[in-house]
Amino acid sequence: MTQPLKIWSEAEGRLLRLRLNRPKANLVDSDMIAALDDALARNGGDDRLSAVVLDAEGPHFCFGASVEEHLPGQCAAMLAALHGLVLRMIEFPVPLLVAVRGQCLGGGLEVALAGHLLFVAPDATLGQPEMKLGVFAPAASCLLPELIGPARSLDLLVSARSITGIEAAAAGLAHEAAADPEHAALAYFEEHLKPKSASSLRYAVKAARLDYIARIKEKIRAVEQLYLDELMATHDAVAGLEAFIAKRSPQWQHR
Repeated sequence: MTQPLKIWSEAEGRLLRLRLNRPKANLVDSDMIAALDDALARNGGDDRLSAVVLDAEGPHFCFGASVEEHLPGQCAAMLAALHGLVLRMIEFPVPLLVAVRGQCLGGGLEVALAGHLLFVAPDATLGQPEMKLGVFAPAASCLLPELIGPARSLDLLVSARSITGIEAAAAGLAHEAAADPEHAALAYFEEHLKPKSASSLRYAVKAARLDYIARIKEKIRAVEQLYLDELMATHDAVAGLEAFIAKRSPQWQHR
């Protein structure tokens, strides 16, 4: 089976490249989560490193997480792993730039949001469709309010609608909308990060994100507990996931 993640270095070790490598869906399943987490864990302590660029093979960044892994019996382990990855990303010591084209949905968008700066294609499709399945997006419930405020976040989280890359940039969710988001992320590295001291960059990132990281860490634990202990005890959450897997419309009982 194809390895879930391509990993290489550029700029004499100053830049780490990570690429989701299971197109066209590039699902954020347990294998993808483990590969991303391991790559970041192994490289975060490299003193030469000044940035990471995360992108994806194929026309789409990610269709989302594995729905099967959200079912009772698997979801606790899956959420623990995904949230561990999200926390590693938000705490990463150098700027983590994410380049998105095509669809970036569900767990894929949660991973993208955990990066430090997001570069998107103007016609990219970003959304949290979990509510269509009768569940909510735990990590996005923590990250989106920090990035675009409570009202816009609530809209995206409860409506399950998607927005374009242009809309994401206008809302402040994305740093830049560019026809070639990978090129834009690399250009940002070349202009703004490569000329800087790698050690000083780490202190600047740490200083800028101290309170942000503390808030996300506290909230993500509470939201994960809400998801596992309360949401997954309802009829509709399980029924919605099962209906999606069976490719049929869910029949809500509102309980």
